[in-house]
Amino acid sequence: MIAANLEESIQNATSALLRQQRSDGHWVFELEADCTIPAEYVLLRHYLGEPVDATLEAKIAAYLRRTQGTHDGWPLFQDGDLDISATVKAYFALKLIGDSVEADHMRRAREAIRARGGAERANVFTRIMFALFGFSPWRALPVLPIEIMLLPKWFPFHLDKISYWSRTVIVPLLVLQFKEPKAQNPKGVRIDELFIKPPHALGPIPKAPQQKASWFWFFRGVDNLLRWIQPSFPKNVRKRAIDRAVAWVVERLNGEDGLGAIFPAMANSVMMFDALGFPESHPPRAIARKAIEKLLVVHENEAYCQPCVSPIWDTGLACHALMETGSEPAVAQVERGLAWLAPKQILDVRGDWIARRSTVRPGGWAFQYANPHYPDVDDTAVVAMAMDRLQDQSGRKEFDANIARATEWILGMQSASGAWGAFDADNEYHYLNNIPFADHGALLDPPTEDVTARCISMLAQFGETVASSGAIAKAVSYLRRQQLAEGSWFGRWGMNYIYGTWSVLCALNAAGVDRRAPEIHKAVQWLVLIQNEDGGWGEDGTSYKLDYHGYERAPSTASQTAWALLGLMAAGEVDHPAVSRGIRYLMDTQGADGLWAEPRYTGTGFPRVFYLRYHGYSKFFPLWSIARYRNLKASNTQTVTRGM
Repeated sequence: MIAANLEESIQNATSALLRQQRSDGHWVFELEADCTIPAEYVLLRHYLGEPVDATLEAKIAAYLRRTQGTHDGWPLFQDGDLDISATVKAYFALKLIGDSVEADHMRRAREAIRARGGAERANVFTRIMFALFGFSPWRALPVLPIEIMLLPKWFPFHLDKISYWSRTVIVPLLVLQFKEPKAQNPKGVRIDELFIKPPHALGPIPKAPQQKASWFWFFRGVDNLLRWIQPSFPKNVRKRAIDRAVAWVVERLNGEDGLGAIFPAMANSVMMFDALGFPESHPPRAIARKAIEKLLVVHENEAYCQPCVSPIWDTGLACHALMETGSEPAVAQVERGLAWLAPKQILDVRGDWIARRSTVRPGGWAFQYANPHYPDVDDTAVVAMAMDRLQDQSGRKEFDANIARATEWILGMQSASGAWGAFDADNEYHYLNNIPFADHGALLDPPTEDVTARCISMLAQFGETVASSGAIAKAVSYLRRQQLAEGSWFGRWGMNYIYGTWSVLCALNAAGVDRRAPEIHKAVQWLVLIQNEDGGWGEDGTSYKLDYHGYERAPSTASQTAWALLGLMAAGEVDHPAVSRGIRYLMDTQGADGLWAEPRYTGTGFPRVFYLRYHGYSKFFPLWSIARYRNLKASNTQTVTRGM
């Protein structure tokens, strides 16, 4: 029965994916986070005192009301636990829009917040919002002196020592904390009712669960010392620091794609210009503000703001899925997609990554339409593999130069451990995650299993093996050390161990590791063990909890099922009953439009803090896995020759 319907399923999914292609050849799908981003968009407009767009706000309010959980608050991913910070921001945004505090959904949210200790339990970024709106004093925040901009590179805290997203968020925030501005808030809306104690009495940030007490209290002491001596810092030094912060932001404003091409940094840059007295017409401020509007997704009845956009990632992965189908019309559109990607390669901007790799030439792709200071190795590997695969199929060589520069850059970005991080090399200053400001635990960009696996896959697809490449040998050794006792690997950028295990199994296969190796056998056993009764696989954000003791059941999703299937097939298990059951699950859940419905979140921004729903994942990953299954069965082989 599977064989009879397989081709129809592939054709329907292929046609549906091709219909999503943009006129210039690329793909980009909605990228949805939790309620905090649309809520913060509303807060930003009221902070700046901008004219109310009643139609837009009504649609955002409808989105926020719909995403309220059964626990009466807002989660970080669908069906997740109530998150205090997200719930406070959603409540405040709805109140600003005009929802009555006596409305049932507002009353329930308020009671849920207070039952969990009140708004004072919110994280540092929400506390910053409290200070910006004048609810609580700035002294309740960790000290971030503007003079950080002038610190030497050898200093224990330096911008080069933290991740790209932390840099772009913190630099304009340094100016805000120095200037201590207050929101215009024309309606004068306050949220005192969410606090157990008066907000003006808010105390210092408590230690987060993942922080080590010894380091935390040491940094708390440093924080107290800075708070005491900060008023005595010379004014001329502060002026130089502010000027440097502004110059740093302006250099990286990135046109209409925004600072770091991520919403929090973009919003902070606008507020920074406002705090410094730049008028709305000031070109850097105006373009920074315009960039934020490009993140909006406005539907007929709802609207929300995306954290960023993902066209490079979406296009690269869509191209892989379509090439797997092998159909000539699909491959022709892949050629258009890769032709769109080729000039997006960053060849002339030496971004922030040069702090650790000053002799390496640029050669990567970013995640967004434009973000030249911050290419990432994951996108770069995916795009380069797609280009190589098309050339292998067509016999042409038009992307040789792109592939060569990408390979050079990725090899240069390998960390000393043999692994790769996403945006920086050797970004492992783990003590910094213990500073009071870092209660989110995501200040750094250390090497991870999934990104490392993608880089191995790329190098192996280009002909390298464990035996022939020292870079691959070191990376494979890293992956072997990181495998959990249960057989899985951690997934940093996708949710979670299913994503990581898929990525690693593909890499080990491509690198020529014997499929009888114990690490592969254990991973296969784990994937088979966690398959749901319906034949699919699923995992949610709770798997990132600090006390993880093994997989916990979650509803099946199309994208996670596809990852598990691709991983099993990479391990040579195309004939395993679990694979046929997984293929059957995908075929049974495919919609009449050829696509799969996937409301659950399967992407990760920051573990335990921020999750993502890639609307494209359910459009290309299931197609990819079904087409690969057909190809392997038709060729009567167990061999997957591609890196992914």
